[in-house]
Amino acid sequence: MKKVFFFTAFVLGNFILTFAQNSVSGSITDESGEPLVGVNIVEKGTTNGTTTDFDGKYQISVMDNATLVFSYIGYDTQEEMVSGKSVVNVTLSGGMMLDEVQLVGSRSPKRTSTDTAVPVDVIDIAEVSTQTGRVEVNELLQYAAPSFNANKQSGSDGADHIDPATLRGLGPDQTLVLINGKRRHQSSLINIFGTRGRGNTGTDLNAIPSSAIKRIEILRDGAAAQYGSDAIAGVINIVLKDQTNKVSGFVNYGAYSTNAKGDFPAGTPNTDGNRLDTEKDGNAIGSDQRFDGGSLKAGVNFGAAIGNDGGFVNVTTEYISKNKTLRPGFDFRRGFGEAAIDGFNIMLNASVPLSDNSELYAFGGRNYRDTDAYAFTRNGGNRVIPSIYPNGFTPRITSNIIDNSFSAGFRTELDNGWKMDISNTYGKNNFHYYIKGTLNASLEEVSPTDFDAGGHSLLQNTVNLDFSKYYEDVLEGMNLAFGAEYRTENFVIFAGEEGSWGTYDVNGLLITDPANQTQPIDPDSGDPRPGGSQGFPGYSPKNEVDRSRSNFSLYADGEFDLSETFLLSAAARFENFSDFGSTLNGKLAARLKASDNVNIRGSVSTGFRAPSLAQKYYNLQFTNFVGGAALESLLSPNNSPVTASFGIDQLTEEKALNAGLGFTATFGDFTATVDGYYIKVDDRIVLTGNFDAPQIPNVEAAQFFVNGVDTKTTGLDIVLAWKKSFDDNRLSATFTGNINDMKIDKVNNGSLDAETFFGERDKGFLLASAPKSKFTLNMNYNRDKFDAGLAFTHFSKVELLDYQMYEPTSDYDSFEDQINQATDTYGARLVTDLVFGYQLCEGLKLNVGANNLFNVYPDQQDDWVEGGGYWDSVQMGFGGAYYYAKIGFTF
Repeated sequence: MKKVFFFTAFVLGNFILTFAQNSVSGSITDESGEPLVGVNIVEKGTTNGTTTDFDGKYQISVMDNATLVFSYIGYDTQEEMVSGKSVVNVTLSGGMMLDEVQLVGSRSPKRTSTDTAVPVDVIDIAEVSTQTGRVEVNELLQYAAPSFNANKQSGSDGADHIDPATLRGLGPDQTLVLINGKRRHQSSLINIFGTRGRGNTGTDLNAIPSSAIKRIEILRDGAAAQYGSDAIAGVINIVLKDQTNKVSGFVNYGAYSTNAKGDFPAGTPNTDGNRLDTEKDGNAIGSDQRFDGGSLKAGVNFGAAIGNDGGFVNVTTEYISKNKTLRPGFDFRRGFGEAAIDGFNIMLNASVPLSDNSELYAFGGRNYRDTDAYAFTRNGGNRVIPSIYPNGFTPRITSNIIDNSFSAGFRTELDNGWKMDISNTYGKNNFHYYIKGTLNASLEEVSPTDFDAGGHSLLQNTVNLDFSKYYEDVLEGMNLAFGAEYRTENFVIFAGEEGSWGTYDVNGLLITDPANQTQPIDPDSGDPRPGGSQGFPGYSPKNEVDRSRSNFSLYADGEFDLSETFLLSAAARFENFSDFGSTLNGKLAARLKASDNVNIRGSVSTGFRAPSLAQKYYNLQFTNFVGGAALESLLSPNNSPVTASFGIDQLTEEKALNAGLGFTATFGDFTATVDGYYIKVDDRIVLTGNFDAPQIPNVEAAQFFVNGVDTKTTGLDIVLAWKKSFDDNRLSATFTGNINDMKIDKVNNGSLDAETFFGERDKGFLLASAPKSKFTLNMNYNRDKFDAGLAFTHFSKVELLDYQMYEPTSDYDSFEDQINQATDTYGARLVTDLVFGYQLCEGLKLNVGANNLFNVYPDQQDDWVEGGGYWDSVQMGFGGAYYYAKIGFTF
């Protein structure tokens, strides 16, 4: 398959050079006939664009049936059909300043995605979502953006419900997410088990309905000096739809093949019809299914104009219902697979003009999800009450996740030409656990089988004041921007019901005096019966947290066209956090027009990421399964005396140095961007391994959040795009690639044992978050009412270290031998997607297709793996082939 992939890419590369698009030129003037300099011209639905020169003239290569979008500050945006014409002249009339095209990474209104000094991907969600059956934003970006990676998890508690996503192989919390240019709040969940992004929080992109999104801009460059904390890896800006007088929507249904690829022993759970269903008693029942994970998703978007001056309100509603997938697992993990989801989204985007130069705007929404995932199986012993579960049980971790957000602001242009934007953005994530099909073993036969286990929330409120102005007559153009931000955050852990966390004595009373109360004993093993809900322990009053902090920042940003060919940009940002102090960061970037078709660009910057409140204050006592055996563990908060007693310091900010160098090229219908990057991060916050903790009652091991490692990451992002139209046929192809290499420079363990502090297995998880490469080739064909898409995605080899690393070293010939035997190697894989579309009638279109058409699975492993199935949660996924049909409508 690898040979097929590279042969296809080779043929396509030659094919690209064979054709050329039609060239369109013209001039842009205002109503008085004066030429307009720096007008943005973009081929609608693409990232292909240019700007007018000093005589108001432009030239661009587009398809015959293309629509050109002309936008300029202070003028109405105008669209013109090319229809085979070679000359298109346009006169722009005065209008709202709000129609300008401004990309993340540049506060100048004069930039296109190939004209910036730093790499920016512009992804048309309507186009991408039409060509795939994937139903979540993370999944869409996984196959559309070169260095974006997201993985479905199994057996990782909350991470089964919120996918950790990364950019350029860094942590989920090292990428800043914006909505319409305003900071989005993070999830309150912190990943603590064997997931990608272990020890990190992140932003839940799947809480944003895909049908509300106009486009997604991904700035693949360090941007902390421009946008603040969390922007070490880059920035994802989600731009919401603003269309009016149109209703659009879709209904999508698909399911996974249960034909798991592997050589599984007879009687393996979830094979041969022995599948685990969501019975209340947690037992396995027979159900011979060919498909599972059935997913229904439906969305509607509609907009209406407000007045006659460009005002609008745009509303999206979206519903998703997805069943679990179940894949072969070992006896201690009879519920290995993806979580079930039932959710409802609503999103609003609105603008109300107040004058020719002023507007009020607002956007926000609510996302609700009810999720359901299996934990590890309890097959017997002191954790099972036979009278309730005679054959053992597999607890289910379910959750209610609610995301609320709202942003409102006022934009205007002052008499002196400066633009002002003042806004307030509020966001809150609430994550509430409910454990079902479980029990509290210390309550024995009278134990309930479901518990409210409590949860956590994160609230964020941000006030922004921004100013900017573009000077046409200074140098060859200059844009200045400055502003201030004040942000408050609040992190809360709230307790569950008593039975979810408490341990009871033989009389059924909560143990408050261990010296004088006796815990029930399992008659077979002689071990005491543990308390708390099995699968996930509830948060107790001792775990409760209510912590807040504030942050104040000032920034300045300038872009200077020193000549017609050379652009220089600079930014600086000062931030002060109430809980750890101040930081100052800067950035320089430049772009040189080497020719009319080639730009060379580069940047260097310093950055930082503040420790999250969750990393500072999260705490929990839980049962951790290590190689199928239970281990009672304590995750101690960073400010705890217990943490200090182990020699763990207080958390401080992560510090980064970013550098990038690349080029963009446009030759007719072919566009290329190639960008290399270097990212050095010191004091990265990670979760330690398990330290022996005999001094802590009822705890065998303790772990902590620490500024534990220094890393260096080098890599290359590649985006090649081509399109051609001839007669009634339209062809396009996009090749995206990422080559990435992360190295751990140093483990900051001090006097603590290095292998326990952050050992080889922990390093493996961190490095697996930065896969060596990912290459995607998307090819599309369209003629009249028919279209087709074919995509190949090549995932690189991944290596992880399994639970054998926790076995006694004496069981192996040497430490190196132990590492070799513990290494689980997942070979490179090529995943193929295929879709066909047909326009049934005006406003109604049908798509049918398959993701992972050839049912490709990762390499099968043994029973030492993290999740208890035959595979880890690696980047190519473990769900197999997915078949779907989609109806889209507009009117």
